[in-house]
Amino acid sequence: MSRGIRVPVGSGAQGTAALRAYCQLDECTVLCHFTAARIWRVGLPLWADCDWRIHLARPRGGSIPKRANVAGHRLDLRTGDVVILDGVRVTSPQRTFLDLAATLGLDDLVAAGDSLVSEHGPEFPSPRTPLTSIEALNAMLLQHPGARNIRRAREALGLVRVGADSPPETHMRLAVIRGGLPEPELNHVVWGPAGAPELWPDAAYPDYGVALQYDGVHHGEPGQHFRDISRARITDRLGWVEVRIAKDDLQGERPAVVGRVRRTIQSRGWTPR
Repeated sequence: MSRGIRVPVGSGAQGTAALRAYCQLDECTVLCHFTAARIWRVGLPLWADCDWRIHLARPRGGSIPKRANVAGHRLDLRTGDVVILDGVRVTSPQRTFLDLAATLGLDDLVAAGDSLVSEHGPEFPSPRTPLTSIEALNAMLLQHPGARNIRRAREALGLVRVGADSPPETHMRLAVIRGGLPEPELNHVVWGPAGAPELWPDAAYPDYGVALQYDGVHHGEPGQHFRDISRARITDRLGWVEVRIAKDDLQGERPAVVGRVRRTIQSRGWTPR
């Protein structure tokens, strides 16, 4: 593994347990950046998710960690920036967001923020509790006014919303609003005539009955095709229109998603201002 660090063969250590030794060599080393992001299950772009180096940091004034397969950092760590998770020191979700601003572009940073605050209530098939809140992220940024790339972090936070489950859903939302269309609503629930929730769009225009659904990798899984058909039938029965968005619809300087959504909401009564 690395100098002074050994993991017994067959130990089965995974996640933070497999990284604990890196933080036990001294009293101040902390897991950070992409390593912390993976621990918190932050949505990262593919290129960043492929960086499997272990990111370690020490406070300002200390030496930069230097080991095999380690990316070392020196950070201005303040109260609340470090938490203990499963016995391991790791930067908090809020601090991890700030550190990612030094590496990720604006849209990818927004997607990371979206994944940190994502929340779904009990009326969703899979309720979800957020790791942090937009308010907590803002409070952390206020504690680090001179941090590296603080401007990018602030700009990204202004675009973070609650309700996106994946980076493509974030990119879909950003493309739509930059294309001059109204911002779609996240976490919207469409209730059926019997008073039960029946539809949970990735994004929605409730005033026009338009649901946006991103078709990700999971749409190639067995049985997903039939679930998509069932969802489309429910959408139609409830009087809504579904716009299914694919990866290619988000590509390029003029992503096709903008035109597709514009035509649909115009057909349902939306008029540009």
